[in-house]
Amino acid sequence: METKDEKAVCPVCPHHCALAMGETGACRVRKHTGDGIIPLNYGVASSLALDPIEKKPLARFMPGSKILSVGSYGCNMRCAFCQNHEISQIGADTAWDPDHIITPEELVDTAVRYRESHGNIGIAYTYNEPLIAYEYVRDCSKLAREKGLVNVIVTNGMAEASIMDKILPYTDALNIDLKAFTDEAYRRMGGDLDTVKQNIKRAALLAHVEVTSLIVPGINDNVLDMDREAAWLSEMDRDIPLHITRFFPMYRMRGAEPTDLRLMYRLRDAAGKYLKYVYLGNI
Repeated sequence: METKDEKAVCPVCPHHCALAMGETGACRVRKHTGDGIIPLNYGVASSLALDPIEKKPLARFMPGSKILSVGSYGCNMRCAFCQNHEISQIGADTAWDPDHIITPEELVDTAVRYRESHGNIGIAYTYNEPLIAYEYVRDCSKLAREKGLVNVIVTNGMAEASIMDKILPYTDALNIDLKAFTDEAYRRMGGDLDTVKQNIKRAALLAHVEVTSLIVPGINDNVLDMDREAAWLSEMDRDIPLHITRFFPMYRMRGAEPTDLRLMYRLRDAAGKYLKYVYLGNI
């Protein structure tokens, strides 16, 4: 944790929030306390469910299996079209049961019980942005690995390399959002394209990676941009699965139209020139 003008600088993501004592970062989760900058949502679960692995979405990682999915609250991006805004765009002051903690030991024990009763394969850290509380993901993942469970992370990829290095050794698969392929679009969403691209590269060297692009009218629906995105992914590996997902009106874009179906098929065809596995979602 660096200091800047007597403030502590959060090292977790590219925002590098400079926080005075008692202040909380852009993610609404990481707070400067007497113990440093800590995640207020450590172990606070807003959602816990046994999901099909395909719902993450992961199409080519242990298909047909079930995985225990856990989410909390908060996010370090501000997408106007957020599909999980009820939990991702809130802070500790509005979170459900913020004092109800599921410890790593309790979460892993639950995952083991579901393995015995329902064939659960592991734990997926998902629903909100899990890496803003990477400490919880790290602690749970270590214990899960010891119990023979797999770890899956569903993330926007907005984390510093040092944070990825802490969690990737315990991670078996990731689905990483590639929300657009222009710097301008990422700035509108409060993110950084280069950080996400570098994390996709880093993760693909160490784990199974699939990528999701939610296609939002007027933001990232340019076929030429999808052509560039798919070409870039193919330079790493033509086998990286790409999920192209249809937008429906949500959050601050309730007045928008759903993504045109004909455009979805054109985007799929554009990506398919470069990638072996392209999947359409929400159609």
